[in-house]
Amino acid sequence: MERESFEDEEIGKILSDNFVSIKLDREERPDVDKVYMTFVQSTSGGGGWPMSVWLTPDLRPFIGGTYFPPRDHGRRPGLKTVLMRIMDQWQNNRPALESTGDRILDALKKGTAVAANPGESPPLAPDVATRCFQQLAHSYEEEYGGFRDAPKFPTPVNLMFLMSYWCVNHSTSEGVEALQMALHTLRMMALGGIHDHVAQGFHRYSTDSSWHVPHFEKMLYDQAQLAVAYITASQVSGEQLFADVARDILLYVSRDLSDKSGGFYSAEDADSVPTSGGREKREGAFCVWTASEVWELLPDVVEGATGSATQADIFMHHYGVKVQGNVDPEQDPHGELQGQNVLIVRYSVELTAAHFGISVEKVNELLASARAKMAEVRKSRPRPHLDTKMLASWNGLMLSAYARVGAVLRDKGMLERAVQAGNFLKEHLWDAERQTVLRSCYRGDDLEVQQISPPISGFLDDYAFIICGLLDLYEATLQTEWLQWAEELQLRQDELFLDKQGGGYFCSDPSDNTVLLQLKEGSFVMAL
Repeated sequence: MERESFEDEEIGKILSDNFVSIKLDREERPDVDKVYMTFVQSTSGGGGWPMSVWLTPDLRPFIGGTYFPPRDHGRRPGLKTVLMRIMDQWQNNRPALESTGDRILDALKKGTAVAANPGESPPLAPDVATRCFQQLAHSYEEEYGGFRDAPKFPTPVNLMFLMSYWCVNHSTSEGVEALQMALHTLRMMALGGIHDHVAQGFHRYSTDSSWHVPHFEKMLYDQAQLAVAYITASQVSGEQLFADVARDILLYVSRDLSDKSGGFYSAEDADSVPTSGGREKREGAFCVWTASEVWELLPDVVEGATGSATQADIFMHHYGVKVQGNVDPEQDPHGELQGQNVLIVRYSVELTAAHFGISVEKVNELLASARAKMAEVRKSRPRPHLDTKMLASWNGLMLSAYARVGAVLRDKGMLERAVQAGNFLKEHLWDAERQTVLRSCYRGDDLEVQQISPPISGFLDDYAFIICGLLDLYEATLQTEWLQWAEELQLRQDELFLDKQGGGYFCSDPSDNTVLLQLKEGSFVMAL
């Protein structure tokens, strides 16, 4: 919509002349996004981004939706049509629109109110856990892991729950099944194209059921939660693969998402300019490979290999590289990946070694050498856009990742990086005078950390994830200053967000009257 609609001169003039247009960064103001996404989901039966919502001057929504093409397309109305209809109704039937906004908001307030019922005992924790396990088992996809058909998201919170469920129920068949689901999913993701085999890290999600063709965006919070999931899997299973993947994730974050201040950037985009030239960005251009590129880069014949195979032959066999490209057209609706290959492990190292008549050690050496050469080629490609915004909550998650992975691997460098992250949070995202966490900051043009003006106060997830990270940092270092700050933040979180009458925590400060709905999400409840 940014290119199609908002850069359209006719549509731009209609908006400028008749509306007050506000573009919201949903990562900076998740509280506002939640309100209007709840409205869109309630009135249309679905939701997602981009999201467009029309409000009355007092911020009450009356029409909303997700994607609108610039002009009418089939049964989908174009943005121009929607704008003209709203203008007509606002001029000729304004009281009805305002009344609609009032009724919808009242219904949303009733429908989203969450409070404990007086006198009613909460369900027992084991019963809740069993129900969660059953729901995940019902949606589990056995061949490649994960919990739904395409598109597939990593959902590390589900994987962590399953491993925790096994810890409590390891002597039962359900516990064993829970562990198997978690480990198989993590293993298949590590082998899949959602995992960047050249430059480490994980992409946002897979467009297919086999984790092969990803949406190539890389998000900080995915890296953080997956690093913790993989190091936990290594602890419960003893498999070195999982520890190696956790280490690789943090290698990517240290190299590509780290600021010199100790903070972590939010994301890398999916699109970039292809090396073949042109100004139009393409999905995955930075990450994919043609067969000819692999042949040109890895031409050496491997001594002793069957049929005088080259390093390229071995690499292409192992990672499923094809002359015509290995991306199914169904996963490439815009033709951006035609003739390209997304690396995915098709065979074990043992099977690749047997196929070419060489040792497993030799295959590992050849593949590592090839990946290093390809990483060097990547450095000369136009990089995707880097979002240098640094969010408190996501930095808290990454603090946990460095502390936990560093502790398990006994890696001094990772623990030092975790301490840097803790110091960054205290220096740049904590207002000591107001005793308030700040939501975000960013890297300025002078490469120094700058605060958004005016600063955005933190939300529940900022406090919860920083507290969790500080507890992990304390356990990893035994430095009491981190435990003390965690306790202070917990008390402040209770003051700002705890619902003393209804129980639980609000996602945002309930005293902020500019946010029309006070919502709760169970995933952020935390207490020391």
